[in-house]
Formats: sequence, C-alpha cells, structure tokens
Amino acid sequence: MSDRPKAVVLLSGGVDSATCLAIAIADGYEPYALSFNYHQRHAVELAAASRIAAFLGVTRHLVLDIPLGKIGGSALTTSIDVPKDIPADRIGQSIPITYVPARNTIFLSFALAFAEVLGAGDIFIGVNAMDYSGYPDCRPAYITAFEKMANLALQKAVEGQLVFRIRTPLLRLNKAQIIKRGIELGVDYSLTHSCYDPDPTGLACGRCESCILRRKGFLEAGAPDPTRYAKQP
Repeated sequence: MSDRPKAVVLLSGGVDSATCLAIAIADGYEPYALSFNYHQRHAVELAAASRIAAFLGVTRHLVLDIPLGKIGGSALTTSIDVPKDIPADRIGQSIPITYVPARNTIFLSFALAFAEVLGAGDIFIGVNAMDYSGYPDCRPAYITAFEKMANLALQKAVEGQLVFRIRTPLLRLNKAQIIKRGIELGVDYSLTHSCYDPDPTGLACGRCESCILRRKGFLEAGAPDPTRYAKQP
C-alpha cells in the first residue's frame, strides 16, 4: 500500500500528457492513468499511451471507450480532411476543425468519477494555453470553471471528504519548454505519438498542426525529434 497521494492523469499518448504524467510522479503522486478510445482517426496514440504508462510505472492504466465518432463534428472523428501545411505562426488564431466538441469536458468528467472512487483529489491534464491549436477547453478560464463545478457536483466534495483540484502544470509553457521539462524528468519521447493523420502503418504525416507544433517544439528545445515521419519535412 503506497502512502503517496493518488492522482488521476489524463494520458493521450502525446508529448504533453507524457510530460504531465512525469511531473505528477516527480511531485510525489501515485499515478492512475486514464485514456480514451473515442473513435479518433489517430487511435494509434492509445498504443503510445500504453507504452508511456508502462515506462513511467503507473499503478493502473484504464482505457475507456467513448464513441464520439457517432456524434462527429471534428476532423479527428469523421472523414473530414485534417488541415495540412498551416504556417506555425497561424496555428491557434481560430478554433480548427480538429476541435472535438466537448472533448475535455467529457474526459475530465470521467476522470472525476475515477478520482472519486479512488479517493484521489488531484486530476492532472496536459493542457497549455500558449503553444496550442486554439481549443477553448485548454484555456485557464475553462479549467477554473470546471474545478468549481467539480466541487459542487461530487459526493465526497459536498460532504467535505475531498477537495478536487484540476492540475495543469503545463498551462503556461510552450512546446519547447514542455519538452525540456520532460527531458529533465527522463521522458522517452520516442514512445509518444502526436500526429492527427498517421498513415496505415502509424507513421506521422509531418504536415498536420500537431506534427508542426511537435517538430517546432523539438527544434526550439534543441533536442532531436525521435518521430518517424511518412513525409520528411
């Protein structure tokens, strides 16, 4: 039985969530990773999440099925083309078609249920409000509002047994800073996957927003990008 406080960590399999998990462990938490098969076209990221969870030694890695593809509305869950070759300085200027309706709200709601059952007051999510794609559910105001809601909605909060906190250690970091922090903590980024539109073998396209931000982050961090791209930039 561990005497460390428990924490639920949302783990997608990408750079941000892997770094967030490493930070939670470094901060002394016993980590419980939570991933989702939401019918995303880049479901290969779930294999990456499993690799990261094993590498960093989580206590439990729970993968839930949520068929958001039946709702649609996003290039990540339908046949809508994923935008390619957008200049890095234009990414984040508007909400892109890769936004998945209510995704973080849905994910955090499941994380709350998992945390309440575990008796974990802390939930880690790797959102950042600087070097990102413009998603509204990655912004500080959203996180603050969700945390307030959580403490009004859950039995253990209302009865005073737990205070629920949404931890966002990457919120004010850009991608290069995130990568540098992860390297300090020993994250093996060759285990991660970021591409929104990988080829059938799982190779990253090198051209979507996520690939562009990843490549830019490694370049600015002065670290080699271990990603295998189907199309070399």
